[in-house]
Amino acid sequence: MDGADDVSCGGTCPSQPQFRFVENPNAGRHGILDPYLTLATQYGWANYMFQTNQGPSFPAHQFIFGGTSAPDAADDHMGIFASENGRGPMAISRAGCIADATTRVELIHPNPNPPPAGAANSDVYPCFDHQTIPDILPAGFSWRYYAPSAGSIWTAPNAIFHICQPTGPGGTCQGREWLNHVDLRPSDVLADIRNCNLRSVSWVVPAGQNSDHAGNPDNTGGPAWVAAIVNAIGNSPTCPNGEVYWHNTAIFITWDDWGGWYDHEPPTILPLPQGDYQYGFRVPLIVVSAYTPAGYISNFRYDFGSILRFIEHNFGIPEGELNFADRRATRDLTGFFHLDQAPRHFQRVSAAKDASYFLNDKTVPTDPDDD
Repeated sequence: MDGADDVSCGGTCPSQPQFRFVENPNAGRHGILDPYLTLATQYGWANYMFQTNQGPSFPAHQFIFGGTSAPDAADDHMGIFASENGRGPMAISRAGCIADATTRVELIHPNPNPPPAGAANSDVYPCFDHQTIPDILPAGFSWRYYAPSAGSIWTAPNAIFHICQPTGPGGTCQGREWLNHVDLRPSDVLADIRNCNLRSVSWVVPAGQNSDHAGNPDNTGGPAWVAAIVNAIGNSPTCPNGEVYWHNTAIFITWDDWGGWYDHEPPTILPLPQGDYQYGFRVPLIVVSAYTPAGYISNFRYDFGSILRFIEHNFGIPEGELNFADRRATRDLTGFFHLDQAPRHFQRVSAAKDASYFLNDKTVPTDPDDD
């Protein structure tokens, strides 16, 4: 912003500089980042959205789904959290309650002298059990979790025993909740929107080819993938029951971790015991709805718990009901919605790929990342 990107490094430039500028190829003509820029300027943007945990994807998705990465409620209240993706030959692709029997995930303890790696109580098999958002939804409200594979670290329900109900280590999830509510083809969300079959609450995890993960050799699909979902909601038909998704759907677009890039804004650190692990660095948050004013910017501090608080608020559940990150978050996201105004007319988000591309893409889905 101050012209530093035009300053020559003088001589041989470093191969791994501390700062980089993200280019937007073809800007203005289906530029890769154009959908995100359009959404951020036409709807709501959170300036201070922080990852709840100071760690990678496995614990982050546990926080997004259930407000904690602790093995159980007692551990959460003592500040004991799963803090890493896991160790073992299949730790990334076979996580949760169907992980290989040798898989272990590191625990962080609120202790100035935590047990060393490999010691008793320093790690645990990644199969947990505590309440999640689906457990507290009122009767009559449904949910679905879209993810590209059953066992990966990004498929949060696989680590919750009562949802997964595994056949055993290295096996499969066979629980009724799992079979009824976990969809292993992410593009099915587009079909469900089109067919008036969208659930009350949905989590949507992209396949690897549509992931924004840094270093992805073909990371052009992510913004278009998000645009396809937003366009499907915005242009959805009137359902047989008279429902119009654009008039009653809130879309939260965020990232599970900050990706390792520098950020100058330090997170708020919670009091102990949770403060040893909360909060992490900033991540983007774009809020899209028919009731979100164009160019709305919030400077309040949010985290994944804020999203959970909004879900609770929206469905008449006391905010903080899980008593995890939803209780520790200081705000929900209701400020992004001006419900006293008539719904805005939807304008299609331009992108290089549309819903038909993703629905007809026969590429075998891969996990969003490989580490």
